[in-house]
Amino acid sequence: MNLTRRNWLTSTGALAGAAAVGATELTAAESAPAKPLAERVTYCLNASTVMGQKLSLEQFVDLATEAGYRGIEPWIRDIEAHVAAGKSLSDLAKRIADKGLQVESAIGFAQWIVDDEEQRQHGIEQLKRDMDLVKQLGGTHIAAPPVGANRGDAPQLDLFAVAERYAAILDVGRETGVIPQVEIWGPSRNLSRLGEAVFVAVESGHPDACILPDIYHIFRGGSSLQGLSVISGPTIQCFHFNDYPAEPAREEQNDAHRVYPGEGAAPWAQIRQTLEHIGFSGAVSLELFNREYWEQDPLTVARTGLEKMRAVLEG
Repeated sequence: MNLTRRNWLTSTGALAGAAAVGATELTAAESAPAKPLAERVTYCLNASTVMGQKLSLEQFVDLATEAGYRGIEPWIRDIEAHVAAGKSLSDLAKRIADKGLQVESAIGFAQWIVDDEEQRQHGIEQLKRDMDLVKQLGGTHIAAPPVGANRGDAPQLDLFAVAERYAAILDVGRETGVIPQVEIWGPSRNLSRLGEAVFVAVESGHPDACILPDIYHIFRGGSSLQGLSVISGPTIQCFHFNDYPAEPAREEQNDAHRVYPGEGAAPWAQIRQTLEHIGFSGAVSLELFNREYWEQDPLTVARTGLEKMRAVLEG
């Protein structure tokens, strides 16, 4: 079955799947931690936020610590560069642990989702290598975006097939100890909508299934942030935090338009209420690609981002 967006909206199976994700919604909300949302989440720094400053991984770890974060989200390519330079991952893992940090997630680009079987197998082998790197740093999760199926000329994928492929890499995750998270990419040909990611997670039928949402990408793909209310908080390990401006139009925005949380048009009162309601207590990771921020002092950017995240969650 090739599930189109129209079919998705009218499919009773899809609706049942969405309901299944939210079936534990009341339980999760009722048993949510006593701490307020702003105090129970882990504040995390994604390496993209200071990518323009070209920091080494050691510098990035030190920056996150000095700025006041308790989590980091490195990029696989930076870990690979660290290894290629002859540096030790065990030493880096010790540095991370000694500073009280946790690798909450990591950003990789393995092509696990594509239709071409040979290409997909190469992607899975790459994902295994990526997972091993994350594991060596003490991490437990990695992003699984729709790489290879994201461009406008890519075919519209059968979501049931995507769910099977996601289940397959979740099995790989069980072997390696690192869980892949279905990541939403708003401008993507596939997995651009929150509901599509939820469908894939549900239909994978896997106990480790989880999604990696993003404020900007949910908006950019055309989904409503209210849709988060049917997702159980524990199925979100990491949530990318950022904001988007009121202009230009949604379809004209790209990663570079992202701004600090609270400085754009995102409905933060609604987001905060929803995250409280579903019992979310994972990591909120500051993921920005703002060229102006890349020209600034990285410590100032990191501290400002942390302050902004706390502010939108405190209300």
